[in-house]
Amino acid sequence: MRARQRTSSSAGGSTALIAAWAAFAFGAAYAAVSAYWGLGGTGLLDTLGGTLGKLAHSASAGALILVWAVAVLKLVAALLPLAAIRLAERSSARQWARALSWVTAATLTVYGLALTGVGLLVQAGVITAAAHADRRALAWHAFLWDPWFLCWGMLVTTAMVASRRSARAAAPPRTSPAELDPHSRVV
Repeated sequence: MRARQRTSSSAGGSTALIAAWAAFAFGAAYAAVSAYWGLGGTGLLDTLGGTLGKLAHSASAGALILVWAVAVLKLVAALLPLAAIRLAERSSARQWARALSWVTAATLTVYGLALTGVGLLVQAGVITAAAHADRRALAWHAFLWDPWFLCWGMLVTTAMVASRRSARAAAPPRTSPAELDPHSRVV
């Protein structure tokens, strides 16, 4: 039984770590795209569409600050699952990283799923886009930007679920108060 627990703990731990590193790669790549735009790059900027595209093209100080804030936020979100898994067990930093990772997982997954779903429905013609909508930007969102959020969120979720499972498997069995007190009598 003990060997089986170690195996499942190890398997869950490696799954969690692989998923956390994959989530980091997705998030860091997304942050790199934002940093590229923050440095003045214009490639794919027109695929944002709407207010975001106009704001990014404006190159105003406010837009620049916003782009860099988004890049930093994405990078922090990318690091959270690794911190949640790698920090010392029972440390307050790990507890915060785990809580924030769960928030990140839920936010990215729900946001990505909702926008990808709607975007694909627009692309399929089930939902009609507004007459003035940027069709190119809608397609890029449906097939790249929004699914990227969804995949990233699913990887964070996988890392968190797998790390929770491995932590439970590795935990020593709980004992009752009667087992801890040698003077108590169990009937």
